Amino acid sequence: MNAIVQVAAREIKLGFRNPWAYSFMGLFAVFMLSLLLINSQGYVQGYSGLTGTLLNLILYLLPLMTLMLGSFSLTGEKEDGNWELLSTYSIGTWSFMAGKYVGVAVVLMVIVSLGFGIAGAGGWLTGSGFDLSAYVLLVGFSFSLALLFLAAAMLIGALARNRWQALTFAAGYWFFTIIAWPPLLIAALGMLPNMWIKPAVASLTLLNPAELSRLFAVIKLGGGSVLGPEYYAWIQWIRGPAGTISFIGMILLWIGIATGAANWLWERGRKRA
Repeated sequence: MNAIVQVAAREIKLGFRNPWAYSFMGLFAVFMLSLLLINSQGYVQGYSGLTGTLLNLILYLLPLMTLMLGSFSLTGEKEDGNWELLSTYSIGTWSFMAGKYVGVAVVLMVIVSLGFGIAGAGGWLTGSGFDLSAYVLLVGFSFSLALLFLAAAMLIGALARNRWQALTFAAGYWFFTIIAWPPLLIAALGMLPNMWIKPAVASLTLLNPAELSRLFAVIKLGGGSVLGPEYYAWIQWIRGPAGTISFIGMILLWIGIATGAANWLWERGRKRA
């Protein structure tokens, strides 16, 4: 436990020295505040054009930032030779990986919180902010998205040999899950019999952390009707009494599988070295 805390503290210190973190925070706050200022309907409630636009903004910016910070954190240890030094101490691979995950997660949570805080304060002063429930849901959506993609970033960092390779993998994963996912999903479902469409939608959605978080946020904001009949079971499940708890459980399971695979790959590389 002490090793995890030490690694996490070191990662937090390095994370807040990274100019990428402040660039994202500033960009996110500026875009969000601009959307709020454009809005002329006062405080925003539920799912609307504004919340949909903001969801897409978060969906484009946050996963890419998370993938880069997380994967570079691990590959930087390989390139700079820090891992060779750390491996001489009595620190286990799991403690090292857990500390890395916790440290980067704290940095991301602070960045997201500050971005929402700046934009929220500006919106409140101008009378064009978000309703509290919508605000909480958007923050929760951002947190879940960051934690899920950070787990994927750890796996990418364990696979990549250097920062350039990590950048290639991260950009490819981001493009597949964010940009290419909708047309690929439509194409795949179009080739299936009608009876297989709903089970396929459920199964494929679980493989994409971005889609999983987006569906939850849209349905909780009251926009489930825009998803179509294929997602009726998802709407009923998420709106149910155990929807939020089940969603959190799915997030933890997804994170556990991805970080477990990253830990296995890192330990395998450590034994080979």
